Amino acid sequence: MEFISHITFAHKWFLYILFIIPLIALWYFYKEKNSSPSLLFSGYSSLNEIPKTTKERLRHVPFFLRIITISLVIIALARPQSSKSWQNIKTEGIDIMLAQDISPSMLAQDLKPNRLKAAQDVAMDFIDGRPNDRIGLVIFSGESFTQCPLTSDHAVIKNVFSKTKTGMLAEGTAIGLGLANAISRIKDSKAKSKVIILLTDGVNNAGNVSPDLAAEASKPFGIRIYTIGVGTLGMAYSPVAMYPNGEYIYEYVKCDIDEPVLKKIASTTGGKYFRATNKESLANIYQEIDKMEKTIVEERKYTKKSEWFYPFVWLAGALLILEFIVKNFYLKSSI
Repeated sequence: MEFISHITFAHKWFLYILFIIPLIALWYFYKEKNSSPSLLFSGYSSLNEIPKTTKERLRHVPFFLRIITISLVIIALARPQSSKSWQNIKTEGIDIMLAQDISPSMLAQDLKPNRLKAAQDVAMDFIDGRPNDRIGLVIFSGESFTQCPLTSDHAVIKNVFSKTKTGMLAEGTAIGLGLANAISRIKDSKAKSKVIILLTDGVNNAGNVSPDLAAEASKPFGIRIYTIGVGTLGMAYSPVAMYPNGEYIYEYVKCDIDEPVLKKIASTTGGKYFRATNKESLANIYQEIDKMEKTIVEERKYTKKSEWFYPFVWLAGALLILEFIVKNFYLKSSI
């Protein structure tokens, strides 16, 4: 809860009257100058030696007290108020599991610098744009592993995601297994909206769970699945083998994505299928998902005002009394 305190005026147009105060001061001094008696002397050097009395020095005090009093009354009429405002925000976040393919083909360089790094960069921006959501990460290739369960600590998941690389799991593309793992991690969530974003560049060729069966299993839990096929339309410079030292051998190979299966997974769960052929289109896909899955934020604003014109009235009254005393009892003259 954030408090914001400041001064406002209920009738601020009264403050414009303060502009006449300098005019009154000018009129006063003009009047004083022209109403003062004058005498002619053959010389005035001797007059400089006459000391000024205290009363003479203070003869303008009643006027200044009156000016200050008038200013305070004007400010009081403008009704200064202190206001305290705060917001009560109710957030209903969305739980999102990212199911990320990390098979060697994700090192293909049709997305720069490669498919995996491009997917990580775009996903990082997506995570940053969902501050109210819990997000988790499942990785898969020939098998599947939960890298990070659902968490609201986005620094943790971004750190884990950035360290994810190919070769962490057995080779292959177990789309069904990766999807089943993501479902198991999100199915018991209490969030009103549960989403899985599955990203792959291949065909299901490993694991003992079919993608169709995994998609059907998600329906009773109300999980929406968005699927993303990553890869150019045509040939891509991809790893095809590995040297003994662990470095990959690259060749141009046809990009083979099982789009019918990915489309069926999405349509079965009320999600949507996307095809990303470059990093820019992948970023646009995540932006579109971001728009479709909006977090519910209920915001209520409260304002409490306190009147502050009383101190100005009291101070004006005190100065008026002080002016009366100085003018009529000390100076004993009218200004």
